[in-house]
Amino acid sequence: MNLRNRNAGFTLVEIAIVLVIVGLLLGGVLKGQQMIENTKYKNYKQQIDSYRAAVYSFQDRYKALPGDFAQASTKLTAPSGVTIQNGNGDGSVGGGYCSANNEEACIVWQHLILAGLIGGDASATGPTARRTHTYGGFISSIATGNWANGRNELKILMQGVPGEVAQRLDDEVDDGNATSGDVARSGGSGTTYDVTTSLNVFVSL
Repeated sequence: MNLRNRNAGFTLVEIAIVLVIVGLLLGGVLKGQQMIENTKYKNYKQQIDSYRAAVYSFQDRYKALPGDFAQASTKLTAPSGVTIQNGNGDGSVGGGYCSANNEEACIVWQHLILAGLIGGDASATGPTARRTHTYGGFISSIATGNWANGRNELKILMQGVPGEVAQRLDDEVDDGNATSGDVARSGGSGTTYDVTTSLNVFVSL
């Protein structure tokens, strides 16, 4: 008998073992990716919650909304060389997408920074004051308006949110409808989020 021929190739047991190992490796990779995605999503939700807490802490302390605070220049302290911008004190945060230096929707970030409620550069003005969220898009503004859900209220605008993340957030904390409730899409059509694209999402504070 030729031993060389008898030992050639793999047995079914060996092939099965290899397949099990490959399956375990793939399962581990997929599980790792899922854990990474869940961590990003959790951080994203925590960002929203932290800004919500900062806004209401500011309001409780100064009896005014950040961005709208008309006495900011006398009540807040800024580092040397930083000019404190005042709001108009009408009880709402004006603006929308934080697009101008004197827009309350942009000023809100400076007020929160100077109050020590969030970190950041208090000298940043206009669009440069915007923040970024876990998925790389802008946390553009905190402002008062009826965008997305038709209710005139204080909202935070999250830009460039993956559609599947927006849908997941809405399903978990709201009504799952992209056009109503505390989480709603800006623009688009239909009651669900397009999970294949990035979206602008308003979250009620």
